[in-house]
Amino acid sequence: MDRKLVIIPTYNEKENIENIIRAVYGLQEGIHVLIVDDGSPDGTADIVKGLQKEYKDELFIKERSGKLGLGTAYIAGFKWALENNYDIVCEMDADFSHNPEDLPKLFGACSTTADVAIGSRYVTGVNVVNWPMGRVLMSYFASKYVRFVTGLKAQDTTAGFVCYRADVLRTIELDKIKFVGYAFQIEMKFTAWKCGFTIEEVPIVFVNRILGTSKMSGGIFNEAVWGVMKLKLRSFFRKYPQKQ
Repeated sequence: MDRKLVIIPTYNEKENIENIIRAVYGLQEGIHVLIVDDGSPDGTADIVKGLQKEYKDELFIKERSGKLGLGTAYIAGFKWALENNYDIVCEMDADFSHNPEDLPKLFGACSTTADVAIGSRYVTGVNVVNWPMGRVLMSYFASKYVRFVTGLKAQDTTAGFVCYRADVLRTIELDKIKFVGYAFQIEMKFTAWKCGFTIEEVPIVFVNRILGTSKMSGGIFNEAVWGVMKLKLRSFFRKYPQKQ
C-alpha cells in the first residue's frame, strides 16, 4: 500500500490549523501530515506540537526561522517526504480553501493512472465559492495565459492542491525549481510535464478562506506573470531528466 503524506505550509494559521489536521485524520485513510511552519508568531507551531501527542508518529512539523516563501516551504517538505520514504505526496492549504474530503480522489488518481493529480477548479467550468469576481477572472485567465505561453495542457495551471508520486519529485531536480511564490505551482507542473510525467485533473470546488488572512499580494501575482515568460525561455536551454 502506498505511503501517503499531506504537506501543509503555515504562517499565522492558528484559527485553522487544528481543524484542518483533525479533518485530514477524520478521513481514516492512513494519511500522515507534515506541517512546514515559517516561524509563525501567532503560536501555530505550538498548537501542532500539542496535537502531536494525540497523533503520535502520524503528525510531523518542520519549523523554519522565518517567512521564506511558499515554494521553499514545499521544497523542504518534498525533500523530507523523500527522505522518509513516502510514495505519494499532496500539497494543500491550511485554510480549508482545499477541502480535505477531496484528498482520497487525488491520492486515488496517483495510485492508479496519474503521476501528478491536480485538484482543478476549472476542468468542469469555474468551481470557486466566495471569491470576488475580479479574483476569479484573474485566476482563470492566468491559467489561460500559462497554457498559451508554455503549452502545458492543464486547465488549472496555478492550482495549489496537487498530488505527486515520489518518482516525480525525485526526477525533477527540486533544487532547480526557482520560484518561491505562486509561480512555484506553475513551475512544478511545467517541469513535471517536460520530464514526461502524466498529469491528470480531478474536479474540486475551491472555497475562499473564512478565518485568517490571505497571503496573496500584487508581488506574488507579478512573479507569476513574468515568471511564466522566464520559465519558457529557460526551458529552451535546459535538458530535462526524463521519466524512467
